[in-house]
Amino acid sequence: MPRGTLPRLSRHTPLVPLTLAFLLAGCQGLPGASSAAEPGRDPLAGAPPITRGLDAQGLAGLLQAEMAGQRSDYTRAAQGFIEAAERYDSVALAERATLAARFSEDPALLEEAAQRWQGLAPGSDAPSRLLASLALQRGDWAAALGHRLDVIEQGVNEQGAGEQEASNALLGLVETALDAGADPTPLLDRLRAHLARPAATNRIDAELATALLEAAAGQPAAAERRLMQVARQASERPELWRLRARLALQAEAPSAAREHARRGLEVSPGDPRLMLLLARAELAMGSVEAAEDAIETLLADHGDDASLRLGLARLFLEREHLAPARRLLLPLVGDDEAPPMAFLLLGAIAEERGEIGNALLYYRQVPEGEQFLPARVSAASMLMAADRRLDARAFLRLERLRHEAYESELASVEVELLDEAGLAEQAEALLDSELARRPDDERLRYQRAMRAFADGDLAAMEADLRHLIEHDPENATALNALGYTLADADIEGRLDEARALIERAHELAPDNPAILDSLGWVYYRQGEPARALPWLRRAWAAMPDQEIAAHLIEVLWALGEKAQARALLEEARERFEARPLIDELLRRQPELDAAGATTSP
Repeated sequence: MPRGTLPRLSRHTPLVPLTLAFLLAGCQGLPGASSAAEPGRDPLAGAPPITRGLDAQGLAGLLQAEMAGQRSDYTRAAQGFIEAAERYDSVALAERATLAARFSEDPALLEEAAQRWQGLAPGSDAPSRLLASLALQRGDWAAALGHRLDVIEQGVNEQGAGEQEASNALLGLVETALDAGADPTPLLDRLRAHLARPAATNRIDAELATALLEAAAGQPAAAERRLMQVARQASERPELWRLRARLALQAEAPSAAREHARRGLEVSPGDPRLMLLLARAELAMGSVEAAEDAIETLLADHGDDASLRLGLARLFLEREHLAPARRLLLPLVGDDEAPPMAFLLLGAIAEERGEIGNALLYYRQVPEGEQFLPARVSAASMLMAADRRLDARAFLRLERLRHEAYESELASVEVELLDEAGLAEQAEALLDSELARRPDDERLRYQRAMRAFADGDLAAMEADLRHLIEHDPENATALNALGYTLADADIEGRLDEARALIERAHELAPDNPAILDSLGWVYYRQGEPARALPWLRRAWAAMPDQEIAAHLIEVLWALGEKAQARALLEEARERFEARPLIDELLRRQPELDAAGATTSP
């Protein structure tokens, strides 16, 4: 069987080899045993247990797993083969379990089977590649990189076919991880450890990925040194020049970026990513015409693709070059299947140019879907900014009639715009009117509750949240909002109630960082700062915002962790321009501010 392939699981898989193995294992004669058993006596009653080969239990398990597979019950089949693989330390059975788990559509079961397979066959790259793919799907970038490097390192020993494939994918994996906001430090540590291996092969790909991580980790000098070394060894690699151009742009060195992009295009003429980097460099240097030339070449060489045009238009819009962006977008909207984003961008361009009528026309053409609400918000905001409040409200009312599926969202938008314009009474009247028609509208009722909270009317807020919870007892957002408000207000005699509400919300949404923060905060309010700390740390790690930072600083200080509290305070000052809750904490506890720095107004 070729490496990396899995045995086919089908109803035609023969059972003869299993039966034969059982017969061979069972033909174990006992010294001095008679060929005929005494009547009424179990001939195997005194026999030692079978520890090798197939016994009755093992055979039964295998048969059940096989039959489950034939009935398309792949979950039970996989579980059966996993148990058999553990019982007999069989690589083949672990591989078979993995195949069955693939069809079960259960990622956890598939990972369990693949891990068993990898444990029994540590030198095989197939389970490592599968585990890497599973880690990528769940966004576990460190695990994905680790499994990818396992494939490469196994290839050193086995010269496996998957080694080069995994090595070539390193840079793409790292780019994807960083785009998703992954912490570069653990990835960088793992890659450096890989490069430190004396037998490491295909080092260029690993070096490129490491340089990218070094730049992301705030080590641009180290990244540049590494890339210069790679350039001396493998100047023919277009990835090298693409990465050098990209990092030069990030360092605001457009001239160097342009040079690197041109060097890359000498190696790989027409490479679209290098052409795009060249255009970005030209734009950064103010050479709009040169950028347009590069883009025209890119479109001519690689097809007039709608997604490419959209990306290029955004490139010009980033630098506020409206005319070239508009020229790129206009050919798209003549098509019956014009991308909604094209209308949205053209609307934004027209709005920026002061062409309100044209902008409104484009915004209205964005169909229902992902870009629908952003287009309507842009249109209504534009009309409000132009002092055309009545037109904005009429536009939103008409859109509610035309698009019933968005009725609640559009009413919520109108309320927000009225509030922003200082027309709170009109916003309140609209909310009351809409809720009178649709009293169970969760979005609008929650919005009214939050407006009441902002006005200091806790009774009105609680009434609306209670209505939401009664209508939907599993509304984690409403449970958490009410529980947190009661805890934060520290209302006498209601902390236990607040805690029960938040704990119920946590049961429903255990990974929600806002709820983790609420849970830590209510424990602190109840005088349990040590219990509060791990919850607040988890909340901060998942969603670093100024409110969670204020809570965590206060709890650290209460526990005597003054250095940590002050370090987090300084981090929050650097991270958040607006930090009202941290400033309020400093007014209550000025001793936190060791440096005596003034707080923001």
